[in-house]
Amino acid sequence: MVSLLPNPALPNDPSTHMVVCGDDGLAHRLAAELRGVYREQVTLVVPPAGSRVRQPMVGRARAASAALLDRVVTAVNRGSGGPDGAAAAGERVVEAAEPTEAVLAAVGVERAAALALVYDDDETNIRAALTARRLNPRLRLVLRLYNRRLGQHIEELLDQAAELAGDAASGRGGAEADIATTVLSDADTTAPALVATALVGTSKVVDAEGLLLRAVERRPPRPGEVADPGLCTLALLSATSNDPAGAEGSEDSGDQGPRLLPDAAAVAAATGRGTVVLEQVAYSGPPLPARRGGVPPFGSLFSRRLRWSLAGLLAAVFALAVALTLVTRDHPLHATYVTLLDLFAINEPAHNESTGRQVLQLLSGLVGLLLLPVLLAAVLEALGTFRTASALRKPPRGLGGHVVLLGLGKIGTRVLTRLRELHIPVVCVEADPEARGMATARRLRVPVVVGDVTQEGVLEAAKIHRADALLALTSVDTTNLEAVLYARSVRPDLRAVLRLYDDDFAKAVYRTLRTAHPGALTRSRSVSHLAAPAFAGAMMGRQILGAIPVERRVLLFAAVSVGGLAQLEGRTVEEAFRAGAWRVLALDTAGRGDAAGRGDAAVGEAPGAGLVWDLPDTYVLRGEDRVVLAATRRGLAELLGRRRGAGAAR
Repeated sequence: MVSLLPNPALPNDPSTHMVVCGDDGLAHRLAAELRGVYREQVTLVVPPAGSRVRQPMVGRARAASAALLDRVVTAVNRGSGGPDGAAAAGERVVEAAEPTEAVLAAVGVERAAALALVYDDDETNIRAALTARRLNPRLRLVLRLYNRRLGQHIEELLDQAAELAGDAASGRGGAEADIATTVLSDADTTAPALVATALVGTSKVVDAEGLLLRAVERRPPRPGEVADPGLCTLALLSATSNDPAGAEGSEDSGDQGPRLLPDAAAVAAATGRGTVVLEQVAYSGPPLPARRGGVPPFGSLFSRRLRWSLAGLLAAVFALAVALTLVTRDHPLHATYVTLLDLFAINEPAHNESTGRQVLQLLSGLVGLLLLPVLLAAVLEALGTFRTASALRKPPRGLGGHVVLLGLGKIGTRVLTRLRELHIPVVCVEADPEARGMATARRLRVPVVVGDVTQEGVLEAAKIHRADALLALTSVDTTNLEAVLYARSVRPDLRAVLRLYDDDFAKAVYRTLRTAHPGALTRSRSVSHLAAPAFAGAMMGRQILGAIPVERRVLLFAAVSVGGLAQLEGRTVEEAFRAGAWRVLALDTAGRGDAAGRGDAAVGEAPGAGLVWDLPDTYVLRGEDRVVLAATRRGLAELLGRRRGAGAAR
């Protein structure tokens, strides 16, 4: 059954809305993100009230002032007319057990701009995506799938279906670039923010081609002090009030609002105003210990004592072969062959030969008796070495400056992989020996402590007293909280990040821990809260990398192709910059042979990413270039020629 809760705030034209289908907190978070950040009209499809899993409290957008506030949006009960049954402004709620064809048709998928399928079950998302693509070949699809390989195949299949349907309908070659399918995983999209939170204490992070970028608020420079501009200056703040404990999202009540994407003259003329600069997230702790993964080298198969024993036996065999050559005047090769036969006791007795030959045969038999236990020890030791190489490692002695990761489930596994990509030392703690991430930890040669983190001695075994950060990412809120509280008792200044499902509970924990330990950094994070911006950006278009709030306004990051954009193509970087609208940040050189593609002025390429920063102002943007830019909502709408650009909020 489909139950519609009408909302008078929705426009009469259904082609301007977006549809979100899901059965957990990510769907609600995504709908709130689309309303609050991008000012989109949203139709939310959720299961009936009686069959839903618990949902976290999510934020609403303040419609009157366009400010982002953390308010409570409760689950909508079917048929309820009170507060629990009221939909948020700009949202229509549809209750349906499954996203069937009838449900998708009822919510207007044929005329919708984008559809997000974020059910926890991959099969449900795939089935609904195939149906939606048949109903509307021009629909922008965003799917939530954990299986990366399957997601890649599904993405190619749905894009091909859209292209063929577009050819048949219009007779022209291919669908529009913005009509595409994007497959995301909440685990993959959450991992960068969690890693950045553990390293630098913030989730205001954009993942640009594998490079983590963060927006940092800087206080006004003192007289005679030179401020570090970072990669670039994104905004001038309206005030400089900073929370030393790291409170995020606070609004400014001054008369002047923030000034996004200022030019150099505006930055130089600004006095008494803080700035927001873009920086690269990097690890500055101790170097990662030498990796000892894979197949061990030959020298490490055997102990030093065993290697000396083998060398001594080989020397004895060589000496016996030389002695037999001298005694019997035989050819050295034949003498060696006879010595080996005597060594393995497969030669005939030399009772009819000379005394010297008989003595050498006895000595060869004695060396053969000594060789058997040495060979057996070598085999057993080599097997033990290979078994140890494939087993879980224990935290090495003297380890420090590492990250302790609790939980190797879906989220923990992705975070572990991301940490290792950044060469950050990690020690994992997992209670289930058969957990999803155990194979990944074994492959990456990451130390793992198997045990219940709530038991005494487990965190000590992970060297928590010498760690730099703690990431509590188990699926049980109380376990994460208990681990952080115990770690605080061991080391009060430890940087801690814990995953909590309920937002109200997370805020209460965050404020209490901040008050009790003002000198430490504590963050409580929800997976749905961290994943929603990436899903929302994908719904706005595949080129959206993320969004960063700046007081009451939002700054978008996008990767766009220069071809076809009159404001960029054929212009220099300086000419393409429009203050308050957009700014080119970097050139994407992925898949290109040289740094700038055609030998312009030398530019520095960021390590680990195909992005070139510090482009000279004289660099001319060509049609084949792909750039990463920062833009306001209005500026990006104008640049890309979106249908609702004129009406977009600031």
